[in-house]
Amino acid sequence: MTGWTEFALALALFAGSHFLSRIGGLRGMLIGMAGRRAYFAAYGVMSVALLVWVISAALRAPYAELWPQLPWMRWIPNIAMPAAVVLASCGFRLRQPFTLGARRCAAFDPHDPGFAAISRHPLLLALGLWAGAHLVPNGDVAMAVLFGSFLVMAAAAIPAFDAKARRVLGGEAGAFFGCTSILSLKPLVHRGWLRRNGRATAPRALVGLLLWVVLLHLHGPVIGASPFPL
Repeated sequence: MTGWTEFALALALFAGSHFLSRIGGLRGMLIGMAGRRAYFAAYGVMSVALLVWVISAALRAPYAELWPQLPWMRWIPNIAMPAAVVLASCGFRLRQPFTLGARRCAAFDPHDPGFAAISRHPLLLALGLWAGAHLVPNGDVAMAVLFGSFLVMAAAAIPAFDAKARRVLGGEAGAFFGCTSILSLKPLVHRGWLRRNGRATAPRALVGLLLWVVLLHLHGPVIGASPFPL
């Protein structure tokens, strides 16, 4: 299997695994057969394995330059990634059901939206930041396709989830969108929001920063490229 063939196959299987299960009620059938917990556990393991394969296949693909890497470009992921990892850490199992990684059957309270007041799609924003920031300094064909694909997926998923929320909520959609946002830092200076959510959000944000430091120092040994600016 050539480098390009492996990369194309890995990317196709990763993308297909996220769309094929929604066709013809396949996901519902599999959940009925295996149970919800077993299905999502298996799906999560498969998604992580495919993601690792996609990235490793992209690293092994032949190098074909589209644009050169300039020294300033390395600053982009170093600036963006702390925010991306904190968003992912704070947004995992978000208390609003219309996004990636939300709590199952979460009862959304528009008077207490939680972290959704800062972002109702934190994991998707984190994915978009990761992909977009890494796209800038990686100007070869394989990496441009890899990070470009994830950036498009994140950008397309946000309006898709919002459209689902409008369909499901109907007349209550106005209250939902009125108290949440794609991204807003205003809640961080709002005393009421901080009083209700500060204690829960601060430890998650700290975990996100610590995780970012770990990922930063593992990037070279694992990926084979130093993330630090030259």
